Amino acid sequence: MKGRHILVSGSSSGIGRATTELLLSSGVKVTGIARNHEQFQPNDENYNTVTLNLGDLNNITNTITEIMTSSPDINGLVNCAGFGKFGSLENFSSEQIQTYINVNLISHLIVTRSLISHFKSSEVGDIIFLGSEAALKGSQMGSLYCTVKFGIRGFAQSIRQESADKNIRVTIINPGMVRTEFFNNLKFRPGDDDKN
Repeated sequence: MKGRHILVSGSSSGIGRATTELLLSSGVKVTGIARNHEQFQPNDENYNTVTLNLGDLNNITNTITEIMTSSPDINGLVNCAGFGKFGSLENFSSEQIQTYINVNLISHLIVTRSLISHFKSSEVGDIIFLGSEAALKGSQMGSLYCTVKFGIRGFAQSIRQESADKNIRVTIINPGMVRTEFFNNLKFRPGDDDKN
């Protein structure tokens, strides 16, 4: 893994933070994207931060272009950014639905689109998406969450087909529930009952 430079979205908490810590411990250079980097500031010369709110879709392309201009050696992407909202569909406003889909789905498409030409031209790259078991089967109170995870799964499968001849590996990881800050504002946590 040494010699790699990976862009990680959602690098300051949860699975994104754990991924960043693992990559750094393996000698990988990481550029981390997050809204707020205060809760994770490793003292590692291989870690660079970029502050970006992925809900602001208009800034993503320019920010990724700036990142690639200053770090053209980036050859991997791990899409971990996101937040959870669970409940019956009728309990969400149109604005909440749009914001949720922008952060948890559309931003991943835009970040990937902003990098994939670079990966294709260099004929090397790894793109990893954090999916969920919710990408495989819908669930009660999961209408928004399942929608974005099904979307990520379909997108990853399509990008894999589009990029295979350019030596780009595309992976989606579909974990079950993981105890992270993701669940802090929810009414349930992984392991709360026998079904988890």
